[in-house]
Amino acid sequence: MDNRLFFPATQRNKEPIRTVLEEYLPKQGTVLEIASGSGEHGIAFQKAFPKMIWQSSDKDESHVESISDWIKYEDLNEKMPKPIKLDVQSTPWELNPDIRNNLCAIVCINLIHISPWNCCEKLFEQAGLLLKRNHPLILYGPFKEKGEHTSISNYLFDKNLINENPAWGVRDLEQIKRLAINNGLEKFKKIQMPANNLSCIFNKL
Repeated sequence: MDNRLFFPATQRNKEPIRTVLEEYLPKQGTVLEIASGSGEHGIAFQKAFPKMIWQSSDKDESHVESISDWIKYEDLNEKMPKPIKLDVQSTPWELNPDIRNNLCAIVCINLIHISPWNCCEKLFEQAGLLLKRNHPLILYGPFKEKGEHTSISNYLFDKNLINENPAWGVRDLEQIKRLAINNGLEKFKKIQMPANNLSCIFNKL
């Protein structure tokens, strides 16, 4: 049975994100991807960075199954580890020693606006505890800046998110930066991305 999922947004944004990762990821080590979804990003990035180990994760069992089947489909079983079931809000994260010892970056794509604020707090808390000096937490998605939306499309997207779940919504980058500083991720870089999204890099000092 083929449990692979297909997310159209992944096909649109994987190449711009890959370009950012190429510049800001360390050259070797294990990357922990949080909320990997279908697994299509993880597959693309494992193939793009063969010297890295791309460790995908998700709390949704159907996503974990999709990731596993994508790994099999792309014949990456010898290179890419099986996905782990990980709920960001359930801390401390249960990671095996290999992941902990070799962790060089945490990547999180399109999560924090479709989860409660506590999820964002736990993401930065655990990143601050797990990452070593100069290693990045990399976020991708829509953000407000100084409390304001950067486009009409983001405003409408935010409105739809909140209608679906009042705990969701496009996050204010200033709040995110304060959260990062409070967890030792003080070195910040912002990259403008297509479709009014941002890539945000927070490095452990």
